Amino acid sequence: MAQLKITQIKSKISEKQNQRDTLRSLGLKRIGQTVVRPDDAVNRGYVRTVAHLVTVEEVK
Repeated sequence: MAQLKITQIKSKISEKQNQRDTLRSLGLKRIGQTVVRPDDAVNRGYVRTVAHLVTVEEVK
């Protein structure tokens, strides 16, 4: 199953509360932190919400 490697590249300061909550749900707490999550609809939705704050790579 494919996975997503998600890295936070920008600060969550001055972002909307739902975007801060989404970063926390993904497991991201600081700039430069990376998490690997399953590639499913839920995580794709999270990434779409905070696309301007993260970079995403597909990992096999």
